[in-house]
Amino acid sequence: MEHVDSGRRALLRVALPAVAAMTPLGALARAVPAKPRRLKLHNLHTGENLVTVYHADGRYLAEPLGEIDWMLRDWRTDERTAMDRRLLDPLHALHLEMDSTRPFEIISGYRSPATNSMLVKRNGGVARKSLHMKAMAADVRLPDRDLGTLYRAARRLKLGGVGIYRKADFIHVDTGRVRYW
Repeated sequence: MEHVDSGRRALLRVALPAVAAMTPLGALARAVPAKPRRLKLHNLHTGENLVTVYHADGRYLAEPLGEIDWMLRDWRTDERTAMDRRLLDPLHALHLEMDSTRPFEIISGYRSPATNSMLVKRNGGVARKSLHMKAMAADVRLPDRDLGTLYRAARRLKLGGVGIYRKADFIHVDTGRVRYW
């Protein structure tokens, strides 16, 4: 039960400031600074590492967002696009809940239509209309945490789709409708 409660606390640390800002007491809530939100990422295909604060003082920060977009680019073509910002906060909350000091290992972020088409032909498990092509998904793992535990923690956030791929050793998270596989 403690693990579930810690997941709720992680989500509340991210979500409460946003909800409070929409209430009549929002002005008071904005007077109390929220903790900065950070991501630690390691792109397995390029070897690049990024540790950055992407949200501070109640706003997203342009330069770190650009760095995150680059880290999550289609590494096969170097095409990048603005990742769905709704993907970042759940990753931040998931990292807090997992209490990990290691970066998320990135298997896949944005995928160009050409890359996705190639993967569909090569592997029947890739969706033709993948949310990766809309920059709404990432495939990740935490090297110091059990994959099943990471999957269950991501599901508890209920912020989008979550899938587990045990043979490939990663979970998929996206900002689509809530669903699990």
